Amino acid sequence: MQAIPIDLYEELEGLDPRIKSVFLKLFEYLIKERVTKDDFQRLTEKVEKLTDIVAELAEAQKRTEEELKALSKTVAELVEAQKKTDEELKKQSNTMAELSKTVSELSKTVAELVEAQKRTDQRVAELAEAQKRTDQKVAELAEAQKKTEEELKALSKTVAELAEAQRRTEQKVAELAEAQKRTDQRLAELAEAQKRTDQRVAELAEAQKRTDQRLAELAEAQKRTDQRLAELAEAQRRTEEEVRTLAQELKRTRQDLGGLSLSFSYAFENEAYRMLPQVLKKYGLELEAKLIRKEIAGEEINFFATAKRDGETVYIVGETKLRLDDTKKRDDVFKQLEKKISAVKKVYGDVQIVPLIVTHFAKESMLKKAKERGIIVVQSYEW
Repeated sequence: MQAIPIDLYEELEGLDPRIKSVFLKLFEYLIKERVTKDDFQRLTEKVEKLTDIVAELAEAQKRTEEELKALSKTVAELVEAQKKTDEELKKQSNTMAELSKTVSELSKTVAELVEAQKRTDQRVAELAEAQKRTDQKVAELAEAQKKTEEELKALSKTVAELAEAQRRTEQKVAELAEAQKRTDQRLAELAEAQKRTDQRVAELAEAQKRTDQRLAELAEAQKRTDQRLAELAEAQRRTEEEVRTLAQELKRTRQDLGGLSLSFSYAFENEAYRMLPQVLKKYGLELEAKLIRKEIAGEEINFFATAKRDGETVYIVGETKLRLDDTKKRDDVFKQLEKKISAVKKVYGDVQIVPLIVTHFAKESMLKKAKERGIIVVQSYEW
């Protein structure tokens, strides 16, 4: 059998074992069979082509092996990466468990916050309703204040009318007194006339014998005089009754005026309680507590409170007067204030007192007297 060329054998050795087996079987068949030169030539050409194909297949096999080697390396890297991925997934799984727990806790917290928000919304709604009621109450108070001011205005007018009525009553009493004076004078004259009549009667009695007719006339005249005196006595009785009635009416009028004056005084004091804290700041006084009306040692203090002045605590002792003028009755306000200051010192000791008078109107002479005594006078126009 003809030997296989070395170079061809080397090529065969580089092939895949199965391909190599096919070629060896083919050579063995060709050697065993008798073929012509042309057949051999054609076979040679086919073999050459096969050789080329085998060479290409060998090159492809080589590339395939290199690719398989690279693929194996890649697979190894992928395995390593998968391992790392598994570890990372394990860590992520643990993290997810922790996150799940955290989310659960957050869900619970969110639910609590939602409930708290619900309560907050309810509270806000309640506060809004309360604010609405407060605004309504403020409006009602403003309306009540307006009505109070109107009533005070009407009351001032009524007081002025009553004062005028009082003036007319006093004038009427003066006229009645003058009429009484004239009545007394007339009675004196009548008494004197009676005296003269008695004297005349005596004269007439002496002349009775001479003139009985004249005596009868005088008796008739006396009768008329007695009737006149009776009429005058009745008139006097009616005058006295009328004077008593007027006196009673005057007393009731004064009582009514006293009640109105007291009501007006209380209204004025109530307004002063509200406005004085701001007014007193102008005098360097900062109240430590609200002003009150208080009885101390048997004395009624219209305005009483403690305040700070230049860092020191002082006691405010105040009195109210609708008018502060120099009439004797109203001048007593200083003595009244001194009594009330004494009462406060009796209870609270030798404390520093700031005397105060609150009034609608004060005359200059009274303001001067108050200043000399260290008394603060606040007039209503100041607020």
